[in-house]
Amino acid sequence: MATFDDHDHVENNPAFKGLKVNKGVASAPSVNPDAAKRFLKKRKPQLSVDDFVKGVLSGNVTILSQAVTMVESAKPEHQKIAQQIIEKCLPHSGKSIRLGITGVPGAGKSTFIESLGMHIIEQGGKLAVLAIDPSSERSKGSILGDKTRMEKLSGEQDAYIRPSPSAGSLGGVARKTRETIILCEAAGFDTIFIETVGVGQSETAVHSMVDFFLLLMLAGAGDELQGIKRGIMEMADAIAINKADGSNLQKATLAQTEYKSALHLFPPTKSEWTPEVKTCSALYHEGIAEIWEMLNKYVSLTKQNNYWNNNRRSQAKYWMYESINEQLKDHFYQRDDIKQSLAENEELVLNDEKSSFVAAKDLLETYFKNIK
Repeated sequence: MATFDDHDHVENNPAFKGLKVNKGVASAPSVNPDAAKRFLKKRKPQLSVDDFVKGVLSGNVTILSQAVTMVESAKPEHQKIAQQIIEKCLPHSGKSIRLGITGVPGAGKSTFIESLGMHIIEQGGKLAVLAIDPSSERSKGSILGDKTRMEKLSGEQDAYIRPSPSAGSLGGVARKTRETIILCEAAGFDTIFIETVGVGQSETAVHSMVDFFLLLMLAGAGDELQGIKRGIMEMADAIAINKADGSNLQKATLAQTEYKSALHLFPPTKSEWTPEVKTCSALYHEGIAEIWEMLNKYVSLTKQNNYWNNNRRSQAKYWMYESINEQLKDHFYQRDDIKQSLAENEELVLNDEKSSFVAAKDLLETYFKNIK
């Protein structure tokens, strides 16, 4: 009697006369090993610092993006390369107009940025849009979707839209944004928009790295002067009331009068510029040209009275100290001996066995005693 192989099809058993099923073909590997080898061979080697600098200065957007990724990376080896790139690009930076944009939720920041951005490009300018969003991991801030919302602008050759790092402290994200500004300016972008997505302190961070600070507002959303901090109003060089179209036009004009009255209560600015209030409709591109014209008037005035240069120098000094503070803080919290001591002191403070001030003093003494 013929033996039957269990690994064969049951239909091939002699008991089933007249049936014959051929063996199947062995499964092919999911990845072709030859193709994988070819892909690995094709992978480009890491660019040198000079390659990065050459690419950025020639306006190569791909290399600019790679350089910005280096700036945003937390890896020490990437940070070392990033700082060398920035140092070599610094002499080629500083020639742009830096515009900070903030606004209440729903004010239409993305539509406004696209409308004003398209106007700038039509005038022959080159635009980079950056963001400060330390809270995006929690809030999924609007800049993360800006590339999809700004379809027209993101398709322009003379526009560059870069979302902010997805997480991190405000100081860290702000420092990286400032370094990205240098790279974008070196790449030939003559207008830089810095959008603030987070709320609170992020407006102050943006104000400390821009030449002109624009507050975008809405009319007809209740009492216009409520819900906006006095500090942010004082920082604004101009207020733009968006969505001034259709039935909302009358409300926008009324809000414009209210804001003008409110701005008169603030002390004179160091720049000798009188903050203006404009109405616009980003959706219908109305009032956008007037806002750009106002911005250029500000640039002419502040360059003439030397506030422009003095402000830039003051900001550079501010960011030097901010960078020192940020790096010292990082170094403190990353030390293993501090991590252990921190947990112990925290427990003592929570149990009222030690005051907060004594705990802080002890931790700092530990830090300075073991510092290398």
